Amino acid sequence: MKAFVVSLIAGILAGIVYGLLQVRSPAPPMVALLGLLGMLVGEQVVPVCRRALNRQPLSMKWFRTECIPKISGTPPAKTPTTPSDTPPG
Repeated sequence: MKAFVVSLIAGILAGIVYGLLQVRSPAPPMVALLGLLGMLVGEQVVPVCRRALNRQPLSMKWFRTECIPKISGTPPAKTPTTPSDTPPG
């Protein structure tokens, strides 16, 4: 919640500066939001490629726990561990 408030305040301050300088926002809101979404999704290409290059499995479970929280900004869901999830040793 704190991050949302800080982000909103930063956006308002940027809007005030734009207003004082009498300039328009550099991108229409929808274009800017899509650009930000693209950046978040693009950041997740690197870990996916690293796993593929290291020949580690790419599963939906891994994607949901590692990538989706970073894209959506939500904390990862707690999944119960089963004996098969724990490494041997």
